Amino acid sequence: MYDTAVLVKKAGMFNGMHTCGYINPEPLEQLLPYIDAVNVDLKGFSEEFYNEMGLMASLEPVLQTLKIIKDSGTWLEITNLVIPGFNDSPDMVEKMCRWIVQNLGRDVPLHFSRFYPNHKLTNVPPTPIKTLEECVDIAHKAGIRFVYIGNVPGHRYENTYCPRCGQILIRRIGYKILFNRIKDGRCPYCGEEIPGLWRDKGRSRLGD
Repeated sequence: MYDTAVLVKKAGMFNGMHTCGYINPEPLEQLLPYIDAVNVDLKGFSEEFYNEMGLMASLEPVLQTLKIIKDSGTWLEITNLVIPGFNDSPDMVEKMCRWIVQNLGRDVPLHFSRFYPNHKLTNVPPTPIKTLEECVDIAHKAGIRFVYIGNVPGHRYENTYCPRCGQILIRRIGYKILFNRIKDGRCPYCGEEIPGLWRDKGRSRLGD
């Protein structure tokens, strides 16, 4: 990954990484200068969940990874796959969201993804959309400004909204962007700065 990341940066392209966050600090810190954006799967928010679902994995190394990425200045987003009966309790979701705000800030985007039965969890039903919407409400109340619902094409929380005026800035359906109205990293309606990794006239700019 390091070798290819160096080549991508030399070619002048954006470099993204999707990870479960299980990486030692030293190689992570060596890799991050060549990475523009990282999405970390935060599977749940308890040691018990990680032990049960991750074959004796641990939550703490993932939290450390998140802090290192944020401190490095690399753009960070978090995805939480909501699995019915395992990591969907309002208490767990609230603890996770409060930890994110306190340790990473309120502008780190959080994606709640819908679970579908597959592989070794075919006996678990799909995540109810109502549960995902309740997770979004919890995240907003905790102070997270950019919260999304994934794996539900056409849902209103696929879109990016201005946290100040509420206008739709980016409309999406699945992986397709229908429009992006952000101009120079700001909302065109009220001027609110929208943090993110944007391309302006051939250059990348990280809003924060």
